[in-house]
Amino acid sequence: MTPEPQPSPTKSATPSGAPAHAKAKQKMPLAYRLYGLFCILLGAYTLFAVVMFAALMTWALQTDPSMVIVGTDPTLPVVLLVISYVITFVDGIALIVFGRMLRRGSRRNAALVSHVLIATSVVQILFKLMLQGVDLTLIPDAIQLFLLIAVSVTVDPTLKKERAVQRKFRDMVDREAAGVDMLGRDLEGKGFIELNFFNLFWVFVVCCFLGLIIETVYHFAVVVPGEIQDRAGLLFGPFSPIYGFGAVLMTVALNRFYKANPVIIFVVSAVIGGLFEAATSLFMELGFGAVAWDYSGSTIFGLFPDPIAVIFGGRTSALFMCMWGALGFVWIKVCLPWMLKLINLIPWKVRYSFTTICAVLMLVNGVMTLEALDCWFERLSGIPQATPIEQFYAEHYDNDYMAHRFESMTITPDDSARVDGAARATAVEADEELIEGAADATFEDDAA
Repeated sequence: MTPEPQPSPTKSATPSGAPAHAKAKQKMPLAYRLYGLFCILLGAYTLFAVVMFAALMTWALQTDPSMVIVGTDPTLPVVLLVISYVITFVDGIALIVFGRMLRRGSRRNAALVSHVLIATSVVQILFKLMLQGVDLTLIPDAIQLFLLIAVSVTVDPTLKKERAVQRKFRDMVDREAAGVDMLGRDLEGKGFIELNFFNLFWVFVVCCFLGLIIETVYHFAVVVPGEIQDRAGLLFGPFSPIYGFGAVLMTVALNRFYKANPVIIFVVSAVIGGLFEAATSLFMELGFGAVAWDYSGSTIFGLFPDPIAVIFGGRTSALFMCMWGALGFVWIKVCLPWMLKLINLIPWKVRYSFTTICAVLMLVNGVMTLEALDCWFERLSGIPQATPIEQFYAEHYDNDYMAHRFESMTITPDDSARVDGAARATAVEADEELIEGAADATFEDDAA
C-alpha cells in the first residue's frame, strides 16, 4: 500500500505558521488606518504651511520688515521661530512616513517612528511655550501627543504581548528582590538602581522637596542672613522642580558611574547640573520674561570675573557648578541608597496605583503653574484678561499672590521672546491711543 501524500508545508501554511514578516504586516484595524490617513493629511498640510510661512516671511522682510512684529528685539524671536519651523518641517515629513506605515500595516516600524514623533511633539510644545505662552493652540498638540503615545503602546500586538510578559516577569522578580532587600536595584549590575518610571518619579518628588529645603537654608544662612524666603517653584506644595529634574538627570547619567572615581562623578555632575540650570533659566526668561536667579558679576575669590558666569550670561556660575558637582557626588554615594529604602516603604499592593495618582497630581500642578505664570506675564504686559481661564487666575492667583508665592522671581515682559505678547500688547496700546485721540478730538469739537 502506498502511503498517502503529505500536504506540502508551503501550501498548507496556517496563520499560526506564517512567517514573522507576514505577522508584522497584518491588516491594520480601521481606527489605525483612519488615523494613518489623518497623519498623512496633517503632515502634508504642515509641510505646505511651513513653506508658505517661509515664503511670506521672505517677502515681508524684503518688502517691509516692519510688517513682521516680533517685539522690541527681533533677533532672538526670529531665531526661535526659524528653529521651531525647521522642527515642524521634520515633524511633517515624519507624520507622512508614519501615516503610510499605519496604512500599510507595518506595525513595528510605525511604533519606532511614533517615538520620534513623540520627541518632536514635546520639543514643539516647549517652543510654543517660549514663543506664545500657554494658549489654546497647545490643545491640538497635547491631543496629538496623547494619541501618539497611545499608538506607540498599542500598534504592535507582539510588542504589547512582550510588555505583558515582561510585566509579569518584573512582578515576580520584584517580589523576590524585596525578599532579599534588593527591590529597585539594577539586578544586572550595570547601574545602582533600575531606571524605571517608579524609581525616577520618586527621585523627582523627593529631590523637589529636599532641594527646596537646601535652597531655603542656603538663602537664610548665606545670601540674606536671617531672611526666610519662599523658594518654591510650583504653584502648590513645597517643591522646587529644578532640583527634581536635576536629580533625575544626575541619576540617569551617574547610575553606571556609582563605583567610578570621585573626580569623574564630580565633573560629570558639575557639567550636567550647570548646563541644566542655564537651560532652565533661558527657558523661563524666553517664555515668561522670568528671572529667578542671576549670577552676573560673580567673581573667583574676589580677584577676577567668573568666566562661567560671563559665558552663560549669569545663568550659572563656577561656584554653583561646583555645588552641583558636590551634590551629585553626595547624591549617588550617600542619598540614593537611602532614598531607595524610603520609597520602598510604599506598600506593595498600592505601589503602582499610588504612584500613578501622585504623577497625575504633579502633572496638574505643573500645568497650572505654567498657566499661572503665563497669566501673570500677560497682566504685567497690560494684556486684558478676557478668557474664563485668564479671569480665573486673575481672581485666585493675582499679581500679589504670585509675587508672594514666587518671591525669588521677577518678570520683565520686555526680556521675553514672546511674539504673541508683544503683538497683543502693541495692539492694546494702539487701541488706547486711538480711543484717547478720538476723545480729544470730540472734546476739541465740543469746545469749538
